[in-house]
Amino acid sequence: MHAHPDDESINNGATMAKYAAEGARVTLVTCTLGEEGEVIPSALAHLAPDRDDTLGPHRVAELARAMKELGVTDHRFLGGPGHYRDSGMMGVEQNERPGAFWSADVDEAAAHLVQVIREVRPQVLVTYDPNGGYGHPDHIQAHRVAMRAAGLTADPDFRPDLGAPWDIDKVYWNRVPRGVLLEGFGRLRRDLAEPGRLPFRQAASVTDVPGVVDDPIVTTEIDGTGFAAAKAAAMRAHATQIEVAEPYFALSNKLAQPFLATEYYELVRGRREGGIRESDLFEGIPGDSCEDRQTFGERQNGTAL
Repeated sequence: MHAHPDDESINNGATMAKYAAEGARVTLVTCTLGEEGEVIPSALAHLAPDRDDTLGPHRVAELARAMKELGVTDHRFLGGPGHYRDSGMMGVEQNERPGAFWSADVDEAAAHLVQVIREVRPQVLVTYDPNGGYGHPDHIQAHRVAMRAAGLTADPDFRPDLGAPWDIDKVYWNRVPRGVLLEGFGRLRRDLAEPGRLPFRQAASVTDVPGVVDDPIVTTEIDGTGFAAAKAAAMRAHATQIEVAEPYFALSNKLAQPFLATEYYELVRGRREGGIRESDLFEGIPGDSCEDRQTFGERQNGTAL
């Protein structure tokens, strides 16, 4: 479950590609078209909301290409394409416009997700933490909607017209352990010191990266190194939003940050075996097998949402 096109590839690209390749059903739900995003390539600057305002449809096509790179065939927009419009950063006028995701009624938006959950019947749901990872209104709203839907979908009295109740086994929030990120930034600064090595001039900071937490908070570590190329290709598909120069990338702020092929999560609902980090989102789910796995995730996925 993700707020905008590109969030899924940055946060969960390797995880999604890994489980899709292993035969899990991966479903991505994206909440908006990302209409308010900034545009990196100057040749596409006319797409921006203050010019042609056609960035949303362009990002739909970028997302389709990214999903092809990850091997994900089931992708939906919450309520249908364009049902909710991208919001801006906190406090801007766009957030109060009719149809803006930030101003949407949470229960109404959650009903759209409940319909998908009851159809797909996922074992795992992946979304953001209560701050949306970094405080963007759409990310916060995506968290609220996902967590609300995760509760409502199991209630037989809630909207029986949307399908039979379904109880999700495990819910995860996207996380990045601080220690891993500090090591990555250390390598990045050394590489930036070598003239001409990278197309970026300056590094981001740890505070620029969503979902960073102290290492013990991370409960689950998915080794996606075998799918790093797929993740990088998916991120490159979002060309209006991301510039990739492995093992680094930058967003429209042009500040480089580490590219992570191993992805990290915090289990917030469901059973965890022992105190060590999990290596599988489906760990501990009774009767799980490669054939019947499901993750629902934004951006996100197995039947993962």
